[in-house]
Amino acid sequence: MSTSPNHMHLAAFVTAGPGRPGGWRYPGSEPNWLSASYYQHIGRVLEQGKFDLMFFADILSVPDRLSGSMDSQLRYGSLGSLRLDPTPVLASIGAVTDRLGLAATVSTSYLEPFPVARSFATTDHLTDGRAAWNVVTSFQDSEARNFGKDRHIDRDKRYQRADEFLEVACKLWDSWEDDALVIDPDAPLFADPERVHHIDHEGDWFSVRGPLNVARPPQGYPVIIQAGASPKGRDFAARWSDVIFCSHASLESARDFYQDIKSRAVRHGRRPEDIKILPMATPVIGATSQAAHEISRELADLVPPLAGLSTLSYHLDIDLSGLPLDEPLPDADVPGVQGHYKEVVELTRREGLTLRELGKRYGGRTEGTFIGTAAEVADGMEQWFAEGACDGFTVGATHAPRAFEDFVRQVVPELQRRGIFRKEYEGRTLRDNLGLERPAVGAWHHRRYGV
Repeated sequence: MSTSPNHMHLAAFVTAGPGRPGGWRYPGSEPNWLSASYYQHIGRVLEQGKFDLMFFADILSVPDRLSGSMDSQLRYGSLGSLRLDPTPVLASIGAVTDRLGLAATVSTSYLEPFPVARSFATTDHLTDGRAAWNVVTSFQDSEARNFGKDRHIDRDKRYQRADEFLEVACKLWDSWEDDALVIDPDAPLFADPERVHHIDHEGDWFSVRGPLNVARPPQGYPVIIQAGASPKGRDFAARWSDVIFCSHASLESARDFYQDIKSRAVRHGRRPEDIKILPMATPVIGATSQAAHEISRELADLVPPLAGLSTLSYHLDIDLSGLPLDEPLPDADVPGVQGHYKEVVELTRREGLTLRELGKRYGGRTEGTFIGTAAEVADGMEQWFAEGACDGFTVGATHAPRAFEDFVRQVVPELQRRGIFRKEYEGRTLRDNLGLERPAVGAWHHRRYGV
């Protein structure tokens, strides 16, 4: 089922933990991160707002990149201070929702294709076709040491492994043909052996015989999400992704990224509309513009500079502790997430921020375009959408669940009145609602090789 090209898509960026170092301290934040009911409530709210999907970020360690210590992460409730495994969290949300897509982050660097493919196939079946996988290539030594490695895999090899990982996962999803599960008690024929196949994969990274012991997912393949920003990451995303999550400090940089990814998709034999690009937006909504900016300042005041710098150190994979706090971030060769580095460099140069000020801003993560009344927030989102910077947004919450409640209650109706966001879901599956085709058996080959 297709969706209107004039309608934007909305994902929600959620963490199975406190998320923002200032937000968890703000009134309206609920500290129920270890309770299924907390995430189920957010899921219900998002489904009421007709969001396409709920996207859980994840990491595989408590970061210690700043000063070689976990102190700033744990003390201030930063990025990785507490993270539940998102997969069972999704299962709990799937049980109380009917249309909302459910995405979990799973790394290709330290896990194996068979259990990952099996987990997402199971989730897709149990939710009637609403599963999505945010594919990441882990990059921190602290994560590697939790999997028996001294150091993480270097960037080129991480993407080589990820390419093969996706190939194997897709082969496993394809190991059952769509009509292989017969369930004919009279024949008797449970599953047709002629339609279930070994994959016999032998590659540089993996040796997997198959088949999967789960029937082919309702969506063919769960929706694939990726966030690559480096040249290799962008190529990987343009080949494999159905949805791209990204972060930009300005409309101009978002538009450049959008055009680049769509062009890369075409070069890889795909259509521009096959990939939905949803940049991060973290709105702050007030009854007046002045009230919204006051809320933003209050949130920023709750962020200790070291909390934001701890998260930035993790994202850049650079220890920032030895740099002067009252001078700008210097140019650096970044081994970590290049997209975040480009974003903070643009922000630093545009606003003349010191490292201390950058730490507070990065910890708060509120984009200035989306601070104001509900109508003003909708104005900013409509501008980005209309001017070719995105296909919609990944909406973050400054404090949860209240910020999601405010967005659904105030901004979603404004977007609907303008005719740029749905009033009802278009279909049953996540692919239906995103306007994406269901991949046929073997579709992975075209994505990886372009033929």
